[in-house]
Amino acid sequence: MGEDDVLRAARERAQEVGVVPIGSGVGAALRFLAAVLDARAAVEIGTGTGVSGLWLLRGMRSDGVLTTVDVEAEHQRLAKKTFAEAGIASNRARTIPGSALDVLPRLTDGHYDIVFCDGDKREYAAYLKEALRLLRPGGVVCFDNALWHDRVADPAQRDDETVSIRDLGRAIAENDDLVPVLLPVGDGLLCAKKIWAPEAD
Repeated sequence: MGEDDVLRAARERAQEVGVVPIGSGVGAALRFLAAVLDARAAVEIGTGTGVSGLWLLRGMRSDGVLTTVDVEAEHQRLAKKTFAEAGIASNRARTIPGSALDVLPRLTDGHYDIVFCDGDKREYAAYLKEALRLLRPGGVVCFDNALWHDRVADPAQRDDETVSIRDLGRAIAENDDLVPVLLPVGDGLLCAKKIWAPEAD
C-alpha cells in the first residue's frame, strides 16, 4: 500500500535520527484494526517520528486520542510535526516522554481500545502485563517485530531480544483470556484480542 508525502517525510526524519519505523504493511494493519475497533483511545509504546502513530490515528474515530510514549523527547517533537503536517488536531495526540514502564502504570485501567508495542524488545513481557490492564474487554494489543528478522523461529538464537519475543509468543498462546494471531507483515505483527469475559466454570 502506498504512502503519502507526510509519511514519506516522517520516514526521512526517522532515518536522520536513527529510528527504524514500521513498514507500510504493518501500518495498514494497524489502521485497519483501529478502524474495526472504532478506537477512541490508543496507546503506543515507541513514538519514533510519528509513522505508526499516524497510521493509528488515521484508523481511529475522528475524536480518538492517541497516547504515545517514548524515551526520546526529540523524536516526539518530530512526531508532533508529522501529525501537524497530516492535519491531526493537537489534542488528538498526547505525547509523554519517559520509559514505558514508568509511564504505563499511570494510565487508566480498562480505558484503551488498542495498545501497540514497538519499544525495547526485552520489555515485551512487561508491556503485555500492562496492556492487559489498560485494554477494555474486546481491545487488542499488538507487538511489532514478532519474527525478529527470522531469529525467533530458530532455537539456536539465544540473544536477549530473541528470547524475550519468543517467551512473549508463548505467554500469549497460553493465555486463555486472549485470542492471538501472527500477521506476516513487515517483521511480523503479533496481535491478541482480550476476550469480553472469562467463561464460567
